[in-house]
Amino acid sequence: MTTETHLDPAVRHDMVFLFDVADGNPNGDPDFSNRPRMDEESGHGLVTDVAIKRKIRNTLPLAAGDPDRYSIFVEAGHALNTRLAETMTVNNIDTKKKRLTDEELHTARSWLTHRYADIRLFGAVLNTGDTKALGQIYGPLQVTNARSISPVVPQHHTITRITQTTQADIDKGERTEMGGKWTVPYALYKAEIYYSASRGTQTGVDTRDFELLYRSLEMMFDHDRSATRGTMTARGLYVFSHDNAFGNAPAQKLTERVRIARTGDTAEPPRSFANYTVSVDDDALPNGVTIAKLIA
Repeated sequence: MTTETHLDPAVRHDMVFLFDVADGNPNGDPDFSNRPRMDEESGHGLVTDVAIKRKIRNTLPLAAGDPDRYSIFVEAGHALNTRLAETMTVNNIDTKKKRLTDEELHTARSWLTHRYADIRLFGAVLNTGDTKALGQIYGPLQVTNARSISPVVPQHHTITRITQTTQADIDKGERTEMGGKWTVPYALYKAEIYYSASRGTQTGVDTRDFELLYRSLEMMFDHDRSATRGTMTARGLYVFSHDNAFGNAPAQKLTERVRIARTGDTAEPPRSFANYTVSVDDDALPNGVTIAKLIA
């Protein structure tokens, strides 16, 4: 059976991912009271690559239903050193060894990349605690920060609650407690994702990994709902696939073919996806390059 090009782990892929937020905070900055992240010079909103990968990590196991191959290494409530020690123990390797043989290193890393989908896709730093001999695995999938198409003006909302935190507050006659939350009224964000086939071969990426990755990007906001994040929606996923591992054209010459423009009265701030048009120049693609429009 022939594998569709955008699912082929043996070739390079360059992707454009679009998503939006309405009346929510897509990625708060703890250094600024959880205000939505921004480029301070241009006013454009930002969502970090870490935030995007966190959502992928949370969604992949739900879509896969296979903990033996789609467990998550970087997961809340689980210590990394404990998992690395398990790797050594399962493969009968002394956890105190400062230097592993080539065979031991290959065995331990292969076990990790087979079991943990996020190591297989994103890589991981493994030289923590007593497992420094494991070094680092470089992942084939690189995600950029997402940047909003238009500048954003975050809004701060003061909120109250009628329940006090302590009995002493009640005894003092306090009736409400004040708080606050930040939102972006609306923003459309663009991120780029790059896949290196040579690294994917090293970590064991397969066709099903791509199927689940694309499905996770499409559905991950449906499994990450919260009042703080408002309404977040995947709006576009465009995959430029080469016919070899090295590639047939520079990535920017492909990703720049996805163009986003304002519609209507550009003097008014955008408030919905209808305020933009997305077009893709798929004419005269470089030889050996194809495009799959998976969310459009």
